[in-house]
Amino acid sequence: MTISNTLIKSIQDIMRQDAGIDGDAQRISQISWLLFLKIFDDQETEIEMMRDMYQSPMPEPMRWRNWAADAEGITGDELLGFVNNDLFATLKNLNADAIMNPRAFVVQSVFQDAFNYMKSGQLLRQVINKINEIDFNSQQDRHLFNDLYEKILKDLQNAGNAGEFYTPRAVTQFMVDMINPQLGEKVLDPACGTGGFLSCALRHLRTQVKSVEDESVLQQAIHGVEKKQMPHLLCVTNMLLNGIEVPSLIRHDNTLSKPLASYGPRDMVDVILTNPPFGGTEEPGTESNFPADIRTKETADLFLVLITELLKHNGRAAVVLPDGTLFGEGVKTRIKEKLLSECNLHTIVRLPNGVFAPYTGIKTNLLFFTKGQPTKDVWYYEHQYPTGYKSYSKTKPIRIDEFDVEKAWWGNEADGFASRVENEFAWKISIADIRAKGFNLDQKNPHVGEVISHDPDELLAQYQALQADAQAIRNQLKTILAAALEGKA
Repeated sequence: MTISNTLIKSIQDIMRQDAGIDGDAQRISQISWLLFLKIFDDQETEIEMMRDMYQSPMPEPMRWRNWAADAEGITGDELLGFVNNDLFATLKNLNADAIMNPRAFVVQSVFQDAFNYMKSGQLLRQVINKINEIDFNSQQDRHLFNDLYEKILKDLQNAGNAGEFYTPRAVTQFMVDMINPQLGEKVLDPACGTGGFLSCALRHLRTQVKSVEDESVLQQAIHGVEKKQMPHLLCVTNMLLNGIEVPSLIRHDNTLSKPLASYGPRDMVDVILTNPPFGGTEEPGTESNFPADIRTKETADLFLVLITELLKHNGRAAVVLPDGTLFGEGVKTRIKEKLLSECNLHTIVRLPNGVFAPYTGIKTNLLFFTKGQPTKDVWYYEHQYPTGYKSYSKTKPIRIDEFDVEKAWWGNEADGFASRVENEFAWKISIADIRAKGFNLDQKNPHVGEVISHDPDELLAQYQALQADAQAIRNQLKTILAAALEGKA
């Protein structure tokens, strides 16, 4: 079998016959926990060859090799009963301490909210046997499956709201290349989704590994937090596939649920790479974790505040943000003022429509900044469609080689990007001009005429941003009025 062409399709075809699975999201979730257990078991086989005293964190009957590996093993109602009543119950309740038993902690966190959707034990056995055709200790199989895993993650775009977790590989690669994380640095994605940025950063760092000691440093370099169960499971599996032995630093949590003031030096990181969810709002009360003057329910805005807080001095960040953050007023203005005063926002790469299609048509931007020095100038680069393109699509996605022109123009932050020059796609705005324009970062290309957008997604995003700002102002007025009335009383 050619893994990259037929495996996942054949598994999905089997699952479509099962009455318990409804839609792409459930199929992907089902495949994910099964793949996790197979990959985990293959990894344990490799570890056992290197360590005589290795002991699995899972009870023996629950290890893949003991219930799933035999193609003629348990099936039907017996298999279904084992999975639903024994396997899940045991793995959800492992006595797992993140420090004392990190591998058990990883398994428990992955299965905490996982679910077996399949109702046919015979079909489940067929799926398991298909997965058993892959040897994750084979370099060839692993290489082929890494490419296929990218396809699984991309398929999330067709799985309803789950599409928010996939960032095109070309975008993540470009951002990692420009940030250039170094071995010994701590890399974080505080909204890591399925781990696209982290796996890309991991591959970048692995080229710097020259010794056993370097590998040990690498194993502790990658940190992520993901709020939802399915992308967390996919991210942990992604880290296993990319050689992280104990991905316990990938937490199933909401980074925004912790008060900003409670973060200390131990939480600081050298590099942040992320595409925080945008267009949504956080649950009531989350904004109270942030200072009163920058409170908002808009998720992307809260993440931008959090990122500036978590960066070390001279720490570097690359963040995907929508146009609404750039031109928004009210709370957004104060957040941008804070960013520009605490960090050097040296570059904004403006992406055209369709980069995240079909999930959204909203225009997005890549913000690159370094903490520790205030911004003096912001450089803009307007990314261009390839010749013949009017937009991107599922069949015509953005490609990494399109960023070659930005890379050639980029220069070096150490000398203040002295080599950069303005051209028809690149321009520079001083902090004085940005301040005079009310910290509006939505600065149009001065080398082209004014373009009026009629894109419905973009116009809706602008409307929603204005509505959010108006609501924030109303809330502040209510607070001031209530305080004034209380004072009179």
